[in-house]
Amino acid sequence: MSTHLLKVRNLKVSFCRDGQWSEAVHGIDLDVFAGRTLGLVGESGSGKSVSSLAVMRLLNEKSSRIEAESIQIEGEEIKDFKESQMADVRGKRISMIFQEPMTSLNPVYKCGYQVSEMILLHKGPALGPFDKLSDRKAEAKKRVIQLFKQVMLPRPEAIYDSYPHELSGGQKQRVMIAMAIACNPKLLIADEPTTALDVTVQLEILKLLRQLQKETGMGMIFITHDLGVVAEIADDVAVMHNGEILERGSAKQILSHPQHPYTQGLLACRPPMDVRLKRLPIVKEFLDGQWQGGKEQILHDLQITPEERQAHLQQLYSQPPLLKVEHLQTWYPLRKGVFSRVYGHVKAVDDVCLEVYEGETLGLVGESGCGKTTLGRSILRLAEPTGGKVWFDGIEVTALKGQDLRDFRKQAQIVFQDPYSSLNPRMTIGEAIAEPMRVHGIIRNELRPAVRRDGKLRDAICDKEIRDAVCDLLVQVGLQPDHYNRYPHEFSGGQRQRICIARALAVNPRLVICDESVSALDVSVQAQVLNLLNRLKAERNLTYIFISHDLSVVRFMSDRVLVMQNGKPVETNDADALFEHPQNTYTQRLIDALPGRGMTGQRTD
Repeated sequence: MSTHLLKVRNLKVSFCRDGQWSEAVHGIDLDVFAGRTLGLVGESGSGKSVSSLAVMRLLNEKSSRIEAESIQIEGEEIKDFKESQMADVRGKRISMIFQEPMTSLNPVYKCGYQVSEMILLHKGPALGPFDKLSDRKAEAKKRVIQLFKQVMLPRPEAIYDSYPHELSGGQKQRVMIAMAIACNPKLLIADEPTTALDVTVQLEILKLLRQLQKETGMGMIFITHDLGVVAEIADDVAVMHNGEILERGSAKQILSHPQHPYTQGLLACRPPMDVRLKRLPIVKEFLDGQWQGGKEQILHDLQITPEERQAHLQQLYSQPPLLKVEHLQTWYPLRKGVFSRVYGHVKAVDDVCLEVYEGETLGLVGESGCGKTTLGRSILRLAEPTGGKVWFDGIEVTALKGQDLRDFRKQAQIVFQDPYSSLNPRMTIGEAIAEPMRVHGIIRNELRPAVRRDGKLRDAICDKEIRDAVCDLLVQVGLQPDHYNRYPHEFSGGQRQRICIARALAVNPRLVICDESVSALDVSVQAQVLNLLNRLKAERNLTYIFISHDLSVVRFMSDRVLVMQNGKPVETNDADALFEHPQNTYTQRLIDALPGRGMTGQRTD
């Protein structure tokens, strides 16, 4: 038996709100062994991260209360450690990769300095017999650059001297991973460490963590909502729901033969790669006993037959394209010197041609930095193209100005990746959805001429009509009319994404660009949002460009898929044909990197 690194017994965590204590974690047990990984899975709010933060003693002592019979690290009881003792434990014996790298990295310090600080604090004397602090700092810098190379950061020397805001989300996450493994901890707690990464980088990071584990005997708690990742990295799995562990066992046992309906629902929520479904099952349906027949019942009730699929595609492509992109280019100048002389260009989008048909979903995939998001923004003229043309329903978008451009944007909307930062925290969600209606005069223009001439009556009727329209939209996206006066911080991530979808639909668009719109959601909420997008598409005859790094989601959503690399399209085809028979080696590499394709729970070391 491996060494018992972490032993937690009867852990309870409570939080105080408005003077009332509420228990969020209800007496759970955790065991982590040297060289083994415990996968902790469950929906958002199930208590996964809170439990790990409680072990690290990183919760606010004024608003939280931690109780446990025992919390042991390598047999040493730490539950009653003072803060000074815990400071020595954190980073050196237990390290944590936090879920949100932007809020975990200090924005006023360079990335390299922040990782060096960790090394100098815990490993200073071990760097060598240097007399001067400057020598230790130089040695720490070498170690940091080596770590940056390990986690596949491009230009590690430049990133050492970069601030967090100068890096992409995936790059910031890799800096956090480098910081967490810098001191070779005995136990690593990884809280959604690969959520912001594309599949190829994710695969390399998982390989790196497994290699470090093999070399150092490190134990790991891997918190994730992606069961494909669990299949790749976990030895043991514990399934959490509402602060309790419902099921635990080996990864093979849990992933192949789940016993609890909640676990079965989590597995079924993940879009399958081998069949095409009309919609995804959701966890609530399993808890209600709807899918007791298991996978066979799901396939019988929800699978789309090849004949149905073919008829749908024939209907789509029998019409002229709604959107046409011709040799589109979006280049960004690189400048240097006192006079900011241009010495080159970043070719974010480079000679892209595509067509999208009304009622179609075009999937857009590729690694981070391939130009997916820039292409979507360039189509909407949110990023101004350098060259090429965009045609929408016979109108040249790239030539539009003023009111004509605003009229186009009424027909083409975007749902951004981060729903929280794309909503104004000072504006109620009802007003956020109503704002585009007012800007584009949706209700005002529909009022009869006599009412339009009477200013006060017009405004009163307009406000009531807009409020009613917003409430209808809230119901359509699965929210309640009484949510109108609430603020964004009062909603979960999945609910905020629904609000952003409602806002995009408020002006009755024909084209919606979904930019990584479900990447931050756990699998159960993701399934609900994907089902919602497909239902709204059918009801409103919407056309989607669906940008994502999650290939299983892209296959489920898309009619066709366009693969991009270095700003250029490398392959486009029917979604099923592309995933089953990729022609380009880059596409093949993306598909091969998809974690947990077999979902057997057998690690591929």
